[in-house]
Amino acid sequence: MNNQLRPVGIIGAGKYVPEKVLTNQDLEKMVDTSDEWIVSRTGIRERHIAAPEEATSDLSYHAAVKALEAAGMSGEELDLIIVATITPDMFFPSTACLLQERLGAKKAAAFDLSAACSGFVYGLATAVNFLQTGMYKNALVIGADCLSRITDYTDRNTCVLFGDGAGAVVLGEVPEGRGFKAFDLGAEGAGGSHLYLEGGGSRVPASLESIEAKKHSIFMNGREVFKFAVRVMGTATEKVLEKAGASKEDVDLFIPHQANIRIIQSAMERLSLPPEKVVINVDKYANTSAASVPLALVEALEEGRIQEGDTVLMVGFGGGLTWGAAVLKW
Repeated sequence: MNNQLRPVGIIGAGKYVPEKVLTNQDLEKMVDTSDEWIVSRTGIRERHIAAPEEATSDLSYHAAVKALEAAGMSGEELDLIIVATITPDMFFPSTACLLQERLGAKKAAAFDLSAACSGFVYGLATAVNFLQTGMYKNALVIGADCLSRITDYTDRNTCVLFGDGAGAVVLGEVPEGRGFKAFDLGAEGAGGSHLYLEGGGSRVPASLESIEAKKHSIFMNGREVFKFAVRVMGTATEKVLEKAGASKEDVDLFIPHQANIRIIQSAMERLSLPPEKVVINVDKYANTSAASVPLALVEALEEGRIQEGDTVLMVGFGGGLTWGAAVLKW
């Protein structure tokens, strides 16, 4: 390993969403809600739902294949695989290890990372540190979740919010002056009781009682999470820009976590960003947790909204409570 930090950036990206689409009109038939109510409060119109035979590793695999193709690499060349998820296929082996085998990435270290909706940015920060020091040459970082597996579709307050998907990036050395410039990661564990899944772990193992009590589904105190999100979206973005030696005027594209249109609009106002500088796709995918930021990133790339030399700002927030922000010179 050398002492000079290498410039590390994204050299390939890909996304995948399941084929099935669940619309607000579909949900109207399942719970007491309406399309108007959902859109006005969240901005969500539809979400993608994994097929019964699809798990998080399957979503991850499809996104990973596209990212590797974009990077001009094979799985055998990978040094490191990080999967950010709160819905792994199983407790162990990790989803990353399942993916390593499927991609033929025999020499890659592999592990999962749990930071809920902030997971992808946490994964980027972790991988970039490995690569900047020269410990590894490249890494595959994936944000993927099957939130439909832990959603209570009788709870009108939460079932309208979530969807499934995966986004993947390959990280590697980029020209001097490009790549990741700064990260800001944080947590507010005191707020963990506002957003959690209680059942299935060592505290509340799966049992008939825990299932009947619906302890294997997402619980969310929407009001408190909303207040937290609005606050940290602003403070985290300002802090990471300061670390990067940049200002809000330097931002060419803002990629926020897609949880709620009102939270995104609040951040846009605080940063004085016009709509053309912000990626918004919450209407199509809803909140996909760790997949949210990479799905938006890849969609922006596909639409030609990111050009060489652009300053890209990404921010996520979620259960933990956690937040993560990154500044990238494309």
